Amino acid sequence: MPRRALVNKRPYLVLSVAAALAFYYMRASALPEIYLVPIKGCAVGFLALYAWMRHSSCSARILTAALIAGAVGDMAIEFDLRAGAAAFFVFHALALVVFLRNRGEPLEGRDSLIFILLLLATPFIAYLLPYDDRVSLPAAIYALALGAMAAGAWASNFARLRVAAGAMLFIVSDLLKIAEMGPLSGSAVPQYLVWPIYYLGMFLITVGIVTTLRKRDPELRVVRGGQH
Repeated sequence: MPRRALVNKRPYLVLSVAAALAFYYMRASALPEIYLVPIKGCAVGFLALYAWMRHSSCSARILTAALIAGAVGDMAIEFDLRAGAAAFFVFHALALVVFLRNRGEPLEGRDSLIFILLLLATPFIAYLLPYDDRVSLPAAIYALALGAMAAGAWASNFARLRVAAGAMLFIVSDLLKIAEMGPLSGSAVPQYLVWPIYYLGMFLITVGIVTTLRKRDPELRVVRGGQH
């Protein structure tokens, strides 16, 4: 019964998880990679549909746009790393807008330290990871947006065990990806870990934000054409 209720009430979450699992396991199959790309995009694409359908606030709409950018990035990165990074840069910027719109109480003590570490340590580590000096600066610039997004999540009034934790998982996945150009070059670790860590991060960010918005204003959605 709980499983059926989840399918009925939140079908886009179920479809998202199914797409994420399908992409992860089908990479080892003989299916041509070109067919896997749309499956990969659907994982976060369905999260965008979930955010759109579950709440109609401005924050939810911005989140939806961010997730669409993330889905585009997931597909684009399979063809061109720079195109994928550009799409994810847009995701980080839009997600940061959501967090700034929902700021929490002023940070103090350990919380302030974690905020600073997320903001500054992320680009610093990204700068050091690549062996090619020509890649270090672009990686750091991208990671500055990544760290700002995560710091914004930490400073927001969304549940940290979901949203901030999801943002930190995003950092881990991206640093693993960048490490492929450095100490993890030729290693199978990024291949096995980047996607599940990244997707779990996106899932937690999305569900955490939407759940909080619905708790604050559960009646915000207006019935139009018989749909909620």
